[in-house]
Amino acid sequence: MIHGTFCNRNRKAPYIANDKCNKRFPRQMLKETQTEDDGYPLYRRQKPGDGGHVAPGRAPKSGLLEDVDNSWVVPYSPLLFRIIKSHINVEYCNSVKSIKYFCKYVTKGNDATMFAVANEMPNRLDEVTTYQQGRYISSSEAVWHLLNFHIHQRYPTVVHLTVHLEGDQRRYSWKETNSTFD
Repeated sequence: MIHGTFCNRNRKAPYIANDKCNKRFPRQMLKETQTEDDGYPLYRRQKPGDGGHVAPGRAPKSGLLEDVDNSWVVPYSPLLFRIIKSHINVEYCNSVKSIKYFCKYVTKGNDATMFAVANEMPNRLDEVTTYQQGRYISSSEAVWHLLNFHIHQRYPTVVHLTVHLEGDQRRYSWKETNSTFD
């Protein structure tokens, strides 16, 4: 896969910040793979004179022609490409940040939103505004649920039940034990 070689001409592209591509393209041409101070690799990318390749490229919208060399190739795994039949950007990361990133998204939970239910009738005065917790389910997550695939397993399963008795505090209940506490 080739990164948009025309990003240096399209200053309105979402990945352009301060007139520079924040995806670090074009990549540096190197004879050997090196590791940067931040743990990210600088992969071997050969110049056309050192055995690298150049191919003609065409911008999708404008149709401009420009030669594309190895500095614009997105890192990938040929094995994963054959197995999944899709391109996956694969880079080695030698830092603790990658573990934090992975754990953060596995245990993230669902997207949530807060909204208020209000009575719009002017004659009625509703003194209590009820807030309900809703959650957003994307189309891919909905299909995953419909096919009964596991999203993420946790044990014991905790079901959030908000019970508020008048003049009392909220109470939480667990389905397996039927126990309730404040």
